[in-house]
Amino acid sequence: MKKLFLAAMLCVAFISNAQTLGYNDIGVQFSKENINGTARFNAMSGAFGALGGDLSALETNPAGAAVFLKSEFTLTFGTNNMETTSNYYGNIQFSESNNADITQSGGVFVFNTYSRNSNWGKIALGFNYSLANDFENFWIANGNSNYPTWIDDANDEDILYLNSNGQYFENLTDGKNSKYTFMFASEYNENLYLGASISSYDIEHYQQILLEEYNNDGNGNNLDASLIQELFTYGEGFSFNFGLISKPNENLRLGLAYKSPVWYNLSEDYLESDLEVYYSNTDELLTDYSGINTFDYKLKTPSKFTGSFAYIFDKQGLISIDYIYKNYSDVKLSNSNFSIENQAFKSDLESTGELRIGTEWRFDDVSLRGGYHIEKSPYKNALDSDSIEGFSFGAGYKFRGGKLDFSYQKSSNTGAYNFYPQYNQVNAAELNIDNSKITATLVLNI
Repeated sequence: MKKLFLAAMLCVAFISNAQTLGYNDIGVQFSKENINGTARFNAMSGAFGALGGDLSALETNPAGAAVFLKSEFTLTFGTNNMETTSNYYGNIQFSESNNADITQSGGVFVFNTYSRNSNWGKIALGFNYSLANDFENFWIANGNSNYPTWIDDANDEDILYLNSNGQYFENLTDGKNSKYTFMFASEYNENLYLGASISSYDIEHYQQILLEEYNNDGNGNNLDASLIQELFTYGEGFSFNFGLISKPNENLRLGLAYKSPVWYNLSEDYLESDLEVYYSNTDELLTDYSGINTFDYKLKTPSKFTGSFAYIFDKQGLISIDYIYKNYSDVKLSNSNFSIENQAFKSDLESTGELRIGTEWRFDDVSLRGGYHIEKSPYKNALDSDSIEGFSFGAGYKFRGGKLDFSYQKSSNTGAYNFYPQYNQVNAAELNIDNSKITATLVLNI
């Protein structure tokens, strides 16, 4: 019992080294919404703010609901492949994760209300489910920093493990952010569309990390330390959105939309540590389990502004451009003392721009689509390669009573993960992330 207590006292520093996502990281991650939706939306990289006529487009600009000519229902199935290559002190590791899910479903109902006594035309009511963010991923890193962080022996204070044999790290994340949106839109004077929506969020995020460190004392004695930490974050949120689409002429479309912050009420279950330490000199395994802590707090994400432009080439094709502005320094945590974290948001984060470009061309009942997108990292010290950049393409077939659409989307970025954040002497693992999605959407006219 005495040895166990001593080990628990000595392991405090090691426990605090490897960390699950901190509140600052969670604030940024939960503020992001990926390009997820219908296959048509994905194929054009989400550049739909001035177009409408697609249920996923209403996530950007709810005024687009009034563009629909008739009521319809859509269902989207998607697969996601995440490939992560880590570089830790020159050692390269490749990891891959795959998942499949229903990524979108919804419907819109169009009511024609044209009257000689009013300039207001049709009214559209809609609802939509979308996968705002998919957190499923797994990657590993291993190498040798030549900097041991666990050096003490719980059995013999004269033994110091000052030599490093290497480190091994695993990061597993799971869960998703589900978004449910209800929208209303109307047409005014056949050239102006106005809309508003309210969205609710159901978020679940799970992370498990494993850190192993192998050290020796130079005299044949070895120490193997293993630490597991788990973090489960869950809760609900809501936001609202309103926008407009102007049609100056038959070819030109202009859009403007505002999305409010998302106000989350979050809870977390945190397994602080599950530690095992093996000493070869005594063939002894010491363990320490600190238990589960529960904590509630609030998170406010940044608001979002979207400006959109589209040009229609009669009924042959179109080009669409969206620019999205978000100020990540406005992220805020509350319901406890988060002064340090909130100050870090203001000092470490900045406003970002996201550019989306999409095009579509029609050939009788067949449509071909393509797109490009780039989103700047919100961190002030980020590299250019940390920006998420990608392309997309797809096709659609129109049949009597509906449509069938397909898309492929690929993006890539770099990043870093420091699993020894308290030691400046140890470098972070360098990550190269490639994400690819395949989606298929069935559209049925109602």
